[in-house]
Amino acid sequence: MALLPFRRQPAAPALKEGYSLKLDHIPDGASINRLLQACGDEIHPEERWSLALSRSFWVMTILDNDHALAGFVRATTDQALNANLWNLAARPGPDQVHLVEVLVHRSLAVLRRDLPGCSISISAPPQALNALKTHGYILDPGGIRTMGLRLRSPVEPEESRAWRDSNPRPSEPESDALSN
Repeated sequence: MALLPFRRQPAAPALKEGYSLKLDHIPDGASINRLLQACGDEIHPEERWSLALSRSFWVMTILDNDHALAGFVRATTDQALNANLWNLAARPGPDQVHLVEVLVHRSLAVLRRDLPGCSISISAPPQALNALKTHGYILDPGGIRTMGLRLRSPVEPEESRAWRDSNPRPSEPESDALSN
């Protein structure tokens, strides 16, 4: 009896020599920003990274032989129905596509193991599209596009920012510190 197509998973890509995969190795904000900037992605204030990382379900990194950050992704979840992958990035260069494939495969495997039945969404760079399609993702199904809404003014008054920073919101597992 053949397996149903959606039940088959691609073989795990072996990480190339010279790299190591770490789950819950927490890099500093400057390292993450350097990686994101090298990839052409948006960077975030370094002080916001500690909050975003503390609200993450887990963090997955790929380090090179010099222990420099070569790949990064983090997950958030409500631990019921939804999980999100954020900031998927791999250092530009000849190994970039391979590093993205490893991050996608491993992160989906961990989420499926730890949160079976959760819906998993991801905002991904163009380099990740083939890896995601391999895992059964459909690019913008039904024309769905990612949307976001900033609830604060682009220039927040200093007294409002000081009050907000000293009065954190109640714990919201699904909220993401970088999008606030």
